[in-house]
Amino acid sequence: MGFIGDSINSLKSFNLRHTLEQIITLGMIVSSALIIWKVLMCLTGSESPVVVVLSESMEPAFQRGDILFLRMGEDPIRAGEIVVFNIDRREIPIVHRVIKVHERNKTADIEILTKGDNNDQDDRVLYAPGQQWLERQHIMGRAVGFLPYVGYVTIIMTENPIIKYILIGALGLLAITSKD
Repeated sequence: MGFIGDSINSLKSFNLRHTLEQIITLGMIVSSALIIWKVLMCLTGSESPVVVVLSESMEPAFQRGDILFLRMGEDPIRAGEIVVFNIDRREIPIVHRVIKVHERNKTADIEILTKGDNNDQDDRVLYAPGQQWLERQHIMGRAVGFLPYVGYVTIIMTENPIIKYILIGALGLLAITSKD
């Protein structure tokens, strides 16, 4: 009969206990994922230990769709490092290379200037109006590793929300109709 026919027959033989069991299992999976994310945040010192490269601005170092692993330690940020940063009033973090660092001798304050490897000019045009430098609070983390192209799944689902809804619906239907 096929997957759809089997799913419809499974819905007809609706069992409340089985459905509650499936919902609890799904809740435990989601809770486990959140716990793992929080543990990674604590271990890496980064508010977002994993990010996806969304543009071509860092080619050839990183391609669109690469997943970066971040770490934020107490070591000073140096020119040449690749950092991920947030800008005031912008939701999406940016992955770029540090090209200049100004350290103040009397305080721990630093000012950072970044640039995408594939961009012609520095990032001052991306910063908030009137902002010339990034400060440490803008930095989410430093790139310490990457997986090439694995993040394309995220990009596809963000750019085509219908695919995301179809996938969530199919997984939900599979979870509800599963016999195990």
